[in-house]
Amino acid sequence: MFEFDEFVKKLKDNPKTIVFSEGTDPRIIEAASRLLASNFLQPILIGNEKDVWEEAQETGYNIRGAKIISPKDYPQMDEMVAEYCRIRADKGVTEAEAREILQKPNYFGTMLVKMGVYDSLLGGAITSVADTVKPALELIKTKPENKIVSSCIVLARPRATGEHEVIALGDCAINIHPTEEELVEIAYETAKCAKIFNLNPKVAFLSYSTHGSGKGEDVEKMCNAAKRMEKEHPEIASIGELQFDAAVSPKVAATKCPGYEIAGHTNTFIFPDLNAGNIGYKIARYLGNFEAYGPILLGLNAPINTLSRECTAFEVYSMAILTAAMAE
Repeated sequence: MFEFDEFVKKLKDNPKTIVFSEGTDPRIIEAASRLLASNFLQPILIGNEKDVWEEAQETGYNIRGAKIISPKDYPQMDEMVAEYCRIRADKGVTEAEAREILQKPNYFGTMLVKMGVYDSLLGGAITSVADTVKPALELIKTKPENKIVSSCIVLARPRATGEHEVIALGDCAINIHPTEEELVEIAYETAKCAKIFNLNPKVAFLSYSTHGSGKGEDVEKMCNAAKRMEKEHPEIASIGELQFDAAVSPKVAATKCPGYEIAGHTNTFIFPDLNAGNIGYKIARYLGNFEAYGPILLGLNAPINTLSRECTAFEVYSMAILTAAMAE
């Protein structure tokens, strides 16, 4: 499996747990079955125990050894409610309101991670990205050095040589209209994420303009963000604003922006907004026959990630390994 041997070794040396907030989904059950057979990552399935077992029997996957938890039967619910009320005290949440909210699998699962009961969480197989991100923002919150949560999609496909072509894309799932400052944080976090996949990041701030060939507010935003990135993080190779052809084609780059070493050779792409990012990643994934890893959430205090609703069981399995390994 692409680049995952290192993550697996890390988990074998220091086993972790991962909460699946959608424990009855057949793709989750298949991935959990595979994890249980591998014996280096303990899956925790949220859902009614009877429903989970029935789905496992129907799909033919062995999940013996999986821990299945339902919010309705959780013995420490009183403690969880009290902790939730403490965290959300500034919102005036009552005990009754907290108890109702914590019946939702996404909030319940996030609190299990927040309270240190389990190490990580993966959701989003049947719900929106927002359904995973919202409780994470409210309860886990961002790291002190981060102002926003952003996301990275890593795409990989095998080459004829047996190696993999890898690219990283940000932000394709969270921030709708990021500011210049936010784009710099997105670029920095995406570059760090790329390194997890042994990719040496060469960052391109994408636009419909290459170094002033076009005009407009969006061009100015990407140009300014690229300049700030170069100033604030000179250790990371970056360039912008840049059209996609100049970012990946040395021949085009030689014409449109000669004299820039990484032009035509970039591998980490920063989109001007969510519209462009989401469309761009899905075009690349489906027309380019890439395997997709993500959205990988960046900037949170704990490893919580989300899936795309079109994900496969293999992608669930891969993302579970990556998410748990991030607990290190």
